[in-house]
Amino acid sequence: PQLTETWVHTDGEHVVINIVDGHQKARNIARDPRVAVNIADPDDIRRFYAVRGRVSAVTTEGGRASIDEISHKYLGIPYPNFSGNPDETRLIVTIEADKITPPMGG
Repeated sequence: PQLTETWVHTDGEHVVINIVDGHQKARNIARDPRVAVNIADPDDIRRFYAVRGRVSAVTTEGGRASIDEISHKYLGIPYPNFSGNPDETRLIVTIEADKITPPMGG
């Protein structure tokens, strides 16, 4: 399995990630909607929630606005286009959790 860093958000009920259409993650979830996401405590990355579930929705609608919102959450600025491609298509991926494992000791 490939481990990569993904910025995580929520819609209040589901885990939401924003990825680039055509990249490996997008191809993986198109092939198999089962996912695992670890959400680290920014103050202590040894503490994390482990979420296992499945992708329940994927859309391009609002993708650009969503990545800016998530970037503000993590960086305090609009998304800086790390890929260098301002025309990339962003996908909003909604994940329905089947199992959530809290951090050890809490």
